[in-house]
Amino acid sequence: MSGFINDKKQIFDIWSSSYDWTFPSFIYQAIQKRLMSKIEICGNADVLDLGCGTGQLFNKLGNEYPELRGIGLDLSPKMIQIARAKNKHRPRFIYIEGNAEILPFAEGQFDAVFNNISFLHYQNPQQVMKEVKRVLNPGGKFYLVDIIPNDSSLDFINNNLTKIKFYNLKQREQMGINVEFSCLGHDYLLGFVVLTTFIN
Repeated sequence: MSGFINDKKQIFDIWSSSYDWTFPSFIYQAIQKRLMSKIEICGNADVLDLGCGTGQLFNKLGNEYPELRGIGLDLSPKMIQIARAKNKHRPRFIYIEGNAEILPFAEGQFDAVFNNISFLHYQNPQQVMKEVKRVLNPGGKFYLVDIIPNDSSLDFINNNLTKIKFYNLKQREQMGINVEFSCLGHDYLLGFVVLTTFIN
């Protein structure tokens, strides 16, 4: 396992026990609520949540779509442990540990893929995009939610110390173009947090 991956896993393992009670989590919940008003999926779809954390998104989706099925994937085994314990909709939703750069799924397995405030953590985001493309069926949608920089003041964050990186809208679109996604548009959900929707 690379040092980068191991460091990320340790950070989120440590955070897992307080994740649902810290201030960022309340921000994430507000973002998820707004995301719910923007998505279009069939009620009996198969969906994937990359970087699922403690499973908050699927608990919301499960309430809205009683026939929806999904898999949540996260790098942190402790996040997965909590997601499983809080799973309100088993067995329709399950949670597994895994790396978004090497998805353990078949081609065209999912009707939709969600990635909520996680893309900034990936070492190889283009590879993640390629894997999302592979596991989406034709016509499937990729809902990418993350922070975008609005000016050069955020450039200092894009460095090796923090190991996170933000991408502007054009950069997101280009990564989608590189794997032959079509970008359906962008929606501002909260502050600098933007949903970009791609279709396969």
